[in-house]
Amino acid sequence: MMEKFIPYEKLSKKEKRKRNAARRNTWGALSPVTRRPESPKAYKRKKLRIDDLDPQLFACPLESPGRLW
Repeated sequence: MMEKFIPYEKLSKKEKRKRNAARRNTWGALSPVTRRPESPKAYKRKKLRIDDLDPQLFACPLESPGRLW
């Protein structure tokens, strides 16, 4: 026997919840957050720290462990 059609608006609260849950899906591995590249003109509030920089930038080429003056 076929189920009788009942408009969504006339369904009980419990039945609406059941149907909504059945239609809901997950995003899986895809993140729904919109992502875009940073604007180079934007002001960056994060302070630049020495810890974040590459230590090779501050190494003096004259100071080597095997060379004494």
